[in-house]
Amino acid sequence: MIIDLPDTTVSKIARSLVSTREEGGAVALGRVLTLVIATRQGVAEDAIEAANDASREHPMRVIVLMTDDAGDARLDAQIRVGGDAGASEVVVLRAHGDAASNEEALVTGLLLPDAPVVVWWPDTPPAVPSSSPLGRIAQRRITDASTGPFEPRRLQELGEVYAPGDTDLAWTRLTHWREQLAAVLDQPPFDPVTGVEVRGASSSPSTALLAAWLRLKLDVPVSWEYMPSGEWSEGIKSVRLVRDSGDILLERPNPGVACLTQPGQPRHDLVLPRRTLRECLAEELRRLDPDLLYGRVISEGWSLLAPPTSRGSDVV
Repeated sequence: MIIDLPDTTVSKIARSLVSTREEGGAVALGRVLTLVIATRQGVAEDAIEAANDASREHPMRVIVLMTDDAGDARLDAQIRVGGDAGASEVVVLRAHGDAASNEEALVTGLLLPDAPVVVWWPDTPPAVPSSSPLGRIAQRRITDASTGPFEPRRLQELGEVYAPGDTDLAWTRLTHWREQLAAVLDQPPFDPVTGVEVRGASSSPSTALLAAWLRLKLDVPVSWEYMPSGEWSEGIKSVRLVRDSGDILLERPNPGVACLTQPGQPRHDLVLPRRTLRECLAEELRRLDPDLLYGRVISEGWSLLAPPTSRGSDVV
């Protein structure tokens, strides 16, 4: 069910949510958090769809905020419940003119009482997420360095302003890569790793974050390379762990499948697809405490990492 509320106020929206629950039988009981999505027209529906899917694991209220400083002061809203909202309640806010000047005031009256707040910027985050109007009211703040043309400077900037509670979906996309590499190193022979090589697409911040994680955790030289788009166009291509007993190579021959090669063992084919937006969002919503490892990787690991090499790419 979708309810449109043109030229409205926050208090009217809150009352409409209450009446919708009472008259339609929808209940807020069991909602575990409020997810605020700060986005723009053209990106919002993909973000809402991902949130609706994630809500089946994490029932929540979703507040989607789109602001436009131009025009007369006006607040339009839309409430979605039932089949149009997964297991969540979705409130879409479109604020114009002076009504868009105070983001915190727009959402504060719609937050679930006594429930954690997570803010997600699907495209362009503020310069300092933790001190932004929405970031100040949130326990967790989610950005995504993979949106738009990627430059390593974006990761450097995230590291410079990192605060506990910050995270990025480019880091979340690495979970299966990190699990697989850690599992390999837990098996004999337990020879130390003396070097690491990471390769990936020039559009992939996950490549840089994986290299920073390996540099931080293994404390060995890590070289990383951006590949020309004609050779590889999406995500991470390969990781090579150099050891005296022979190299370990985890490589994707094509997106979705990876091959693990180790000395003295047959080659293993692994399912390793690029994670969907819904999967990454759901994982981030499972933990509302600060991701301290991400904080160390984006700051300490990044500062230890040498600059990338790049063949046929504009990224430097």
